[in-house]
Amino acid sequence: MTENRYIDREKSWLAFNARVLQEAGDSTVPLLDRLRFIGIFSNNLDEFFRVRFAAVRRLSLSGVSGEKILGGISAEKLLREITEIVIRQQSESLRILSIIEKELEAENVFIIDENEISAEQEAFVNDFFIQKISPALVTIILNDLAEFPMLKDNSGYLAIKLVMKSKQKPSLLGFSKVKPEVRYALIEIPKTLNRFVVLPSREGTQSVMLLDDMIRYNLGQIFNIFDYESVEAHMIKITRDAQLEIDSDLSKSMMEKIATSVRDRRIGEPVRFVYDQSISKDTLQFFLTKMGIDATDSIIPGGRYHNRRDYMDFPNLGRFDLLYKQNPPLPVPGLSLEGSILERISAKDYLVNAPYQSFSYLIKFLREAALDPQVTTIKITLYRLAKNSQVISSLINAAKNGKKVTVQIELQARFDEASNISYAEQMQTENIELIFGIKGLKVHSKICVIERIEEGKNKRYGFISTGNFNEATAGVYTDVTLFTAHQQILKDVSKIFDFFNVNYRLHRYKHLIVSPHYSRTRFYRLIDKEIMYAKLGRESYIHLKMNSLSDFKMIDKLYEASRAGVKIKLLVRGICSLIPGVKGMSENIEAISIVDNYLEHSRVYIFGNDGNPEVYISSADFMTRNLDGRVEVSCPIYDIDVRKELIDSFHVSWKGNVKARIHSEKLDNKYRVRGHQPVWRAQLETYNFYRNLLDVNTQPVQ
Repeated sequence: MTENRYIDREKSWLAFNARVLQEAGDSTVPLLDRLRFIGIFSNNLDEFFRVRFAAVRRLSLSGVSGEKILGGISAEKLLREITEIVIRQQSESLRILSIIEKELEAENVFIIDENEISAEQEAFVNDFFIQKISPALVTIILNDLAEFPMLKDNSGYLAIKLVMKSKQKPSLLGFSKVKPEVRYALIEIPKTLNRFVVLPSREGTQSVMLLDDMIRYNLGQIFNIFDYESVEAHMIKITRDAQLEIDSDLSKSMMEKIATSVRDRRIGEPVRFVYDQSISKDTLQFFLTKMGIDATDSIIPGGRYHNRRDYMDFPNLGRFDLLYKQNPPLPVPGLSLEGSILERISAKDYLVNAPYQSFSYLIKFLREAALDPQVTTIKITLYRLAKNSQVISSLINAAKNGKKVTVQIELQARFDEASNISYAEQMQTENIELIFGIKGLKVHSKICVIERIEEGKNKRYGFISTGNFNEATAGVYTDVTLFTAHQQILKDVSKIFDFFNVNYRLHRYKHLIVSPHYSRTRFYRLIDKEIMYAKLGRESYIHLKMNSLSDFKMIDKLYEASRAGVKIKLLVRGICSLIPGVKGMSENIEAISIVDNYLEHSRVYIFGNDGNPEVYISSADFMTRNLDGRVEVSCPIYDIDVRKELIDSFHVSWKGNVKARIHSEKLDNKYRVRGHQPVWRAQLETYNFYRNLLDVNTQPVQ
């Protein structure tokens, strides 16, 4: 039996990001999608340092070892190990990027730098710089500044070293050279422009250039007032602690407090400094000293370019042969985007599994509710929203039509705070009632309920989801949404909104499992039931699909079930602190992660229950914050067809042997061994599963 019971969550998260990097390095993935995975890897790493690394760093600086919190490792040691892992991963990402660029060249796509511009491209580059880049540039000469400028943690900068021309001074022997003056400067790379510029190219080839290199090409124009003999430009990047410090001033509204805290985030403590490792030592030291960065911070040597998250927006160049084929979202059998969706839901429950099926059903539901004269109220929780949200426009439309609209909007949705504040202000002007949650608890549940007058009585309709009501991310995040008119479930949903308004009163829920009061004990009870059936020799199993599994107590409960003989299958996309397959501890547990074209985001929990499975969809992962520190909702699935659909789709995913990696204590991301099994790519087969459902359900849609 292993001496360890848990895997450190930070290292497990880094192992997940390594799986993303594996996709970038996979030669079977289309080339432009491999660039996208490089961007996702980089973006993930930025957020990791801003949140998780920053939290461990704060723990380290507090003087507390943190071993109890971190599961047996000190904060200081963990910081060192994280930095070592990240340096290895960064090096690997640069190696993979170099390979991708060479393979793109074989496809006649060239990413060129300032030294590779052809005579035909020179005029375009000069004109683009003058017309587009130069007006957006922020350039700061640093030598004479009393205070070093505050660098933004989401921007890239070119660190400039200007060596001025040597001057001569008279001496007894004639003239001698004075040591040349060195000036340093900063250029912020504009974020208002796409970082990748498509250049005019010879027929049959395509050339792309980064803004960074266009700036390098035009350094002479930028610094033409200086008499210098050489100029160097190397990229640097800072990452800051993103923790929000919420003001306790009772005279301020919650929106004011969050807005102030978001503004203050830009001056958070630096937690990572990444630099081009070809930078000269004196230039690097100048910037580290001026910025107050020392060995306690994470200093990462990198390549010529940082902020590689921008590769997520690399232009497609019209080369759709270098991208994954996009399968169109499928319709849901029996549900129409043309007729009345409420009429359909009144008869039975429906499940929408995006992006395999169309997210438009959710927008259709809200738009119909906004116009229906018999609908009186709409209540919804919002966490992350699209840039131009159709959800918001539907709710405003409802308010204009005289509906009473209540919106619980989470102002502390990390990195979406400013967007949510803007939407909140917009809704306030339309007389929508806003609820800003509960002190100390984020509201992460994904619920909506409406009331409609039918035959003189109130009837409820609603939906409960595993994901955000965000039509932009619905195209890449896998999430399930239950549409229902089950009056008892929706009565529980209404109670949650009552809790938002009067949160000192504890509600009892007959059907929903609600955090922070009930989730832990209810899930323990469900696991205990499987343990009981296993001991009685009856059918027992647990099948769980989630983003993250890191709560030690919940892991212990799953270990207990394994020892009792319960067969457990875990589909955990990200963090998995549980160690599967250990004799005497977890030998009946298998755990895999699927990383592919879509981001696996749905949470589905299935308990064998002696042959009569209990199935839940949930907004909550098995993390301490979800179980004990947030408002989360898990919903039972009572409709036989929907329950079977979720069970079957779990099995479709579980059979995956192409993009499935095995969770293990070694964190080595080994692919599942295929053996004699046919190739089974889980996400593609899930799409086929839903397409086959359409063929089976051939009844006409009204």
